[in-house]
Amino acid sequence: MIAAHDRTPLPRSFFDRPVLEVAPELLGRLLVRNAPEGRTVLRLTEVEAYDGEIDPGSHAYRGRTARNGVMFGPPGHAYVYFTYGMWHCLNVVCGPEGSASGVLLRAGEIVEGAELAWPRRPAARTERELAKGPARLATALDVDRALDGADVCGPPDAPLHLLAGTPAPAGQVRNGPRTGVAGEGGVHPWRFWIDGDPTVSPYRAHSPRRRRKPTATP
Repeated sequence: MIAAHDRTPLPRSFFDRPVLEVAPELLGRLLVRNAPEGRTVLRLTEVEAYDGEIDPGSHAYRGRTARNGVMFGPPGHAYVYFTYGMWHCLNVVCGPEGSASGVLLRAGEIVEGAELAWPRRPAARTERELAKGPARLATALDVDRALDGADVCGPPDAPLHLLAGTPAPAGQVRNGPRTGVAGEGGVHPWRFWIDGDPTVSPYRAHSPRRRRKPTATP
């Protein structure tokens, strides 16, 4: 059961700040997903910061495109992208409009609505694996490109919104390199997580994808 004081919506001013301030302060917050079949609530335990056009690891590094346009808009909106032709990932836009910075929501604990998350994540072996990783998180919450641009500072019945929850104590917050980021962007220690939380995903360094060898024509 979520305590009454944890249900306070995060105001837009929370997101209208530098992304490296917002990212660690999102740990412990509650992400609510209202879907036609019911509500799922997730406590954030792992995130990554991406600092727009000055960050080689960011989708916005080379400027605005049709795909990343939401990142250049006002703070407090969802940026959802499709990756590897299979998975969606959910981000929250931060900073002033035009800065194109955002936080990737990497992992969390389902605290309400697990019965809705299980059918979406049938491969999960335990409840702690339901949203352990960014693609798993988006899948468990039924997030896809239809939610790109959704206002996370909207009313309680909005498809997505973020609540105050219970912020992670500063002494429990850790940071390190971002997972799977290549090149210059890979050195930034902009991944933040709650130390010891079992829902945090394992760190993986960037590994170039190998192209499959063409199959010989019979």
